[in-house]
Amino acid sequence: LKFPSRMRGEFLSGKCTIYKLFGLCMVLVLISLLWLQLSCSGDMSSVTRQNQHDPQPPPPPCPTERQASAADDPSWGPHKLALVVPFRERFEELLVFVPFMHKFLNKKKIRHKILIINQVDHYRFNRASLINVGFKESGNDTDYLAMHDVDLLPLNEALDYGFPKEGPFHVASPELHPLYHYKTYVGGILLLTKRHYHMCNGMSNRFWGWGREDDEFYRRLRKAELQLFRPSGITTGYKTFLHIHDPAWRKRDQKRVAAQKQEQFKVDPDGGLTNLQYQVDSRQELTISGAPCTIINTKLECDQNQTPWCLLS
Repeated sequence: LKFPSRMRGEFLSGKCTIYKLFGLCMVLVLISLLWLQLSCSGDMSSVTRQNQHDPQPPPPPCPTERQASAADDPSWGPHKLALVVPFRERFEELLVFVPFMHKFLNKKKIRHKILIINQVDHYRFNRASLINVGFKESGNDTDYLAMHDVDLLPLNEALDYGFPKEGPFHVASPELHPLYHYKTYVGGILLLTKRHYHMCNGMSNRFWGWGREDDEFYRRLRKAELQLFRPSGITTGYKTFLHIHDPAWRKRDQKRVAAQKQEQFKVDPDGGLTNLQYQVDSRQELTISGAPCTIINTKLECDQNQTPWCLLS
């Protein structure tokens, strides 16, 4: 079968037109895909450049970080206090003490860190040895310490917690302490420079159980020829401090065993920082109601030949 030449030309012309349209469509598809790829690459590089040159702002600091930056302000002065708290199993009082003291000292612009020296061994409580541990573990960033009971809170903002350059400063003086009023009392809250504490060789390690270690330390202050200072101009009397200890709930270990009755009134001429024996079991950084503190879990050691009363049995 033969077609006329005119019909064959029209058929070939239509066939070429279809191929042209198909080719044109393929070109358009390729151009679209290329444009899409270039657009995506451009967007990604733009995002990358934006992340590099304009990163997301960091989250706002927590309250404790803001407080720490405030404590680095030069107006707070160059000194830093190690607030040393001898401690064992009085967690209810600790939950009150740490945030209260952190707020109190911040308000007075006292740079500080709170060290809770927690006795975790099986011996009787030894407040003096724990304070010695606090002195040794306080670090080089502090230059004075407060020997501070966990159950005594200062209520009068006029009380001075500043650097005691001239000599030991007894914050909880007999005229102000709610319980103890004898003239040689130096317990409760006592501030000393580290140099002065070292001059006394710290506190005696012979006092296991409650009491008498402060009286022996008073004699050390006298021997080191350090003048003792106390607050003046405080008019709040025995209401200057809040004593939060509940004797019915937390009974003190006042037992005197073996030769302890006779030894408790003697001066310990050699003991102190030089014969302190202890191990740090662990350290824990803790925040209580926004107030930071360091818990130093401590195991004291006892030479039962020297102080057999470190155990009750």
